[in-house]
Amino acid sequence: MKAIVVHHYGGPEVLTLEERAIPHVADDEVLIKVAAVGINRPDIMQRQGKYPAPAGAVPDILGLELAGEVVACGSAVNKYKVGDYVCALVSGGAYAEYVVAKEGSCLNIPKGLNFIEAASLPETVFTVWYNLFILGKLKAGEKVLIHGGSSGIGVMAIQLAKAFGCKIIVTAGSKEKCDACLALGADMAINYKEQDFEFLLKETGVNVVLDMVGGNYLPKNINILSLEGRLVYINAMQNRIGELDILKVMQKRLQITGSTLRAREPEFKAFLAREIEKYVWPLFEDKKVKPVIHQVFAYADVIKAHQLMESSRHIGKIMLKF
Repeated sequence: MKAIVVHHYGGPEVLTLEERAIPHVADDEVLIKVAAVGINRPDIMQRQGKYPAPAGAVPDILGLELAGEVVACGSAVNKYKVGDYVCALVSGGAYAEYVVAKEGSCLNIPKGLNFIEAASLPETVFTVWYNLFILGKLKAGEKVLIHGGSSGIGVMAIQLAKAFGCKIIVTAGSKEKCDACLALGADMAINYKEQDFEFLLKETGVNVVLDMVGGNYLPKNINILSLEGRLVYINAMQNRIGELDILKVMQKRLQITGSTLRAREPEFKAFLAREIEKYVWPLFEDKKVKPVIHQVFAYADVIKAHQLMESSRHIGKIMLKF
């Protein structure tokens, strides 16, 4: 099979196309003929040597989410059969013509979506559902601040928060990105290059902050959180070190948490998949939430796709098609 491989760390130019053996299917896995793959920020970090694959994952083939057709099933698989169309969350290996996925990390494609749209969902939906609604305990009527509102995570967080009756504020880096966030359902969009979100929100406050920036956003986030507010980290693109006023955390009874999903146990990912099929997939089928695709590249143009991701010019997801 054709696969996009990283032999040494560096820029997008280190991505090479090679022939690899089709992976073996374990008892609890399915083999998927890949039709489309989503590109995510962890792919960039792994290529740069900043986010190695966890134990047991393919070490040199990137890719965390995909959609395609099941072509083989392990002996213990009972939910899927050969010929089923699925999307899946994997710990690596998705930049290839074939990939194996745990049965529990696969989901049926929502009705009405194609492979490219479906492949854009697993990493973002799993991340948003767990961090915003389980860790962040976001509920109807609450106010949430989503940093990076035009990112793949951001556009999904906006739509899901809106669908569940929340008020949404986002930060983004241009008028175009802010306008896109408003069109998706955000109630307020702050251009962080021109305005200070802390100044704008310190009086009204927010209940939950979803942050992928880190660094000097930490004290700002603490200052705008309301009593018993929740701050959830899913990345630290600016800096993983920040200044924390512990007394403010105590006085406002704040909760600060965060997560990475890639190395979590299969049983946990299966739990999230069941939650998503129950609570989120119907929103796609009812057209209350939609995939947001910025650009689709042929797999041979993966270098261009990574260059676009690193430029941060995109709104929504960048995809590869096989």
